[in-house]
Order: sequence, then C-alpha cells, then structure tokens
Amino acid sequence: MCGSGLGSSFMVEMNIKTALKDLGVQDVEVEHVDLGSGYPGIADLIVCGKDLEDNCSRFGNVLGFLILGAGAGVIVSAIEPFGAMFGEAFNMQGVVPNNEAIVAAALGTYGSATAIIMIVGMVSNILIARFTRLKFIFLTGHHTLYMAALIAIVLVVAGFEGILLYLLGGMALGLTMAVFPALAHPTMRKITGNDDIAFGHFSTLTYILSAQIGKMVGKGSKSTEETSFPKGLSFLRDSSVSIALTMMVMYLIVAVIAGAEFTETLSGGQNFIIFALLQAIAFAAGVYIVLQGVRMVIAEIVPAFKGFSEKVVPDAKPALDCPVVFPFAPNAVLIGFLASFTGGVIGMLILVGLRDTAFNLMVILPGVVPHFFVGATAGVFGNATGGRRGAVIGAFVNGLLLTFLPLLLLPVLGDLGYANTTFSDADFVGVGFLIGRIAAFRNTWVVGLLISGLFALPFVHALFSRGRVQAAEE
Repeated sequence: MCGSGLGSSFMVEMNIKTALKDLGVQDVEVEHVDLGSGYPGIADLIVCGKDLEDNCSRFGNVLGFLILGAGAGVIVSAIEPFGAMFGEAFNMQGVVPNNEAIVAAALGTYGSATAIIMIVGMVSNILIARFTRLKFIFLTGHHTLYMAALIAIVLVVAGFEGILLYLLGGMALGLTMAVFPALAHPTMRKITGNDDIAFGHFSTLTYILSAQIGKMVGKGSKSTEETSFPKGLSFLRDSSVSIALTMMVMYLIVAVIAGAEFTETLSGGQNFIIFALLQAIAFAAGVYIVLQGVRMVIAEIVPAFKGFSEKVVPDAKPALDCPVVFPFAPNAVLIGFLASFTGGVIGMLILVGLRDTAFNLMVILPGVVPHFFVGATAGVFGNATGGRRGAVIGAFVNGLLLTFLPLLLLPVLGDLGYANTTFSDADFVGVGFLIGRIAAFRNTWVVGLLISGLFALPFVHALFSRGRVQAAEE
C-alpha cells in the first residue's frame, strides 16, 4: 500500500514520543524534517513516467527523513537540559550560537526577502548543476532557508532592496549550494567508499579543515572504528552503548554540580539523578534513530535521484544533511562531539580571560546542539583522513572555531548581531562575512558586478572546458 508509508512515518514519530515519555523523558519534539528531500523519489516517478504502484518504495526516502527528523528531535530535547545545567554549574553567560534562534529572530523582519531569495537560489542551484561541472543539488532544506535568511539580512543591512536584492541574493545562495558540496566531495568519497551521494551542510569549511588536519597528524593512526576492547568490555563495541555510558557520566557530573534544586526545575520535580540518566539514554536513543533514518534514506534516495537527474540534470548528485555520514563511523561521532565541545569550552575560557582587556570580546558560549552535529561530523571527516588522531584534533579545532568565528559575523548582522545569539556554523560566517565586505562598497553597480561575476565563473569555466575538449577532439 502506497499510503501506508507516510501514515506509518507519523506513527513512528508518535511511538518514539510515547516510549520516551513512559521512561520519563518529557517534551520531545521532532526536529525540522526535510520532507522536500523526498521529492526526488516522487519526481522520479513523474519525470520518468514510472508506474506509481510499482514504485511505492520511492516513498521510503520520505519515511527515512521523518525517522531522521524524529531522531534529531530526540537528541535536541535530551541535550538542551545539558546546556542549561552546564550554564548553571559554571555560571556562564554570553551569546549562544544557534541557527534556529537567529533565523526565528530574523524572519519577522526579513521573511519576504528570505522566501524569495530561497526560491531564486534553488533555481540557480539547478541551473549551475545543469550547465556547469558543479553537479550537486543541495537537498538540506532547512540550511537553504538559514543561508537565505543570512544573505537577506546582510544585503538589507547594506541597503539593498527589491529586484536587485532578490537576484543578487538568489545568485549568491545558488552558488553556495553548489560550491560547498563540491569542496567536501573528495573527502565524502573516502568516507562512503563510493560516488553516489554528496554532502550538503553549511559548515563545510571546518569539515574540510578537519580532514586536512587528519592528513597532517594521522599518519599511522588507526580508524576510530578499529577500537579494540578487552573481553570483559566487549559490549562497548556497540556504539549505542558506548554513547549512552559516556553521556551518563557527563550528565551526572553537570547535574551534581548544578545542584538538585536547579536540575529538578528542568525535570518537573523528577529526581535529578534519574533525570540525568534518562536524558543520557534518550540522547543515545536519538543517535540510534538518526542512524537508522540515514540508512533508509541512502537506500532509497540514490536510485530515485539517479532516475530524476538523468532526465533533468544529468550526472547530478544529491547533497544531503550531515547525519548522512554518521553510519560510516559511529565511534567518530561520539569522539568528535566530545572533542568539539572541549574545544568550545576552552575557547569560551579564553574569551572570558580577554573580557576585561583591551580586546573586550563578547563571550561565545558552547552551544551543545551545534557542537554535537558539527563536531560529530568533523570527527568523521578527520577520521577519514587521519584515524583517531584526525578525529580528535580535527574536531577539537572545529570546537575552537565554533567559538571564535561567530565574532566575525556579529558586526554585519545589524541590530540582530546583539540578539544574544548568532549563526553557529562556519559557512554562514564565511559567506556572511564575504558578502558583508562586498556590500560595504555601498555601490549597487560594484556589488552587482562582483556577485554576478562570482556566479558566472562556473559557467565560464564549463564553457572554456568544453571548448578545449572539442579542440582536442578535432
């Protein structure tokens, strides 16, 4: 039955919530789900003229993304209390980088511009993939929205409006949606062992850096997945068990330091030790759910996307969200998170030390959610090129950058730069800073020519490459 796929996906979500609430884990919300990422499967049916009944399995990628979103929601719901307890335990106040929070603050003012830039950007991405050598279709919908919002903010603050705002913003967005997956793709081939899928998550700069660090420091270092355990600890080979036990220790430490009274305000009166243990288990459960969702997405979206791309964008590859790499190195996921969070804490302490000096920099607090998703991914990229050392050092440097890079972005966000949050991931900082510097010319002709010129580069390169090939054949 075709209809049962979507219906059962919502049942999966409800069953996850019910089971966790039975364990005492409350207020679990499903993280934003990119249902749009299921469109290639449906488009494959329509464009290729296939029989709907014979291709019901194509809806499996929608189900996979729903499961992935449910798992991400479990992780976020479990990890947010950890951030609150950490802040209380160590009495830290400052700016917490969080993409969702800054976009929510921005959409009230820049909502229309964001929506139009997003549409123009997606069309631009398809044009780039169709006519240039950057054959990547960016399918991470929420990051497309976030980047559109960032570009809208920076250009509006710089004085742009109307058609020029939408065209320049859309071209800039489409370019980022094609360029960043291309930059990550060499390492993605190492991670996945094939050329079927690409990577679409806007912290690519730190992931590439992590991979480069792995190359430099990882000679002779074994993969994180080759960890050997004594016979009595063989159960730790199960990554879900390892994650649960590690997080139990971390949750218990911060819960005890934060104190029973504060922790029980988060738990609704539940014993603070029990609450900490259950949140740690829920975190591990969320990671497990995400991994299952990713496996299902990969199994379904690759054949579906190939059918679609052969008709519309030949040889294009789907660029998917960061959890797509988690199943390839589950141990690196945990190692990357812990190393990144450690780097974030050390970076925060450095900023605290500079607060009363001539630098007087704003303190950036380590947001646990970005450190998990971005740090875990940096760990996987570092492990692909440098084994355990690459995973640890690459993710640690990523944690430092998640602390210091947002400081570059605050000045170009206008009034939003002081909303106690900012964009967290490196690509947002890099793109925002670059467009902010370009827009600082305050001359529409100069800015228009610069952005249009950057957008035209892959088309010009493709044209000259085609010309050289034809000349060689003649």
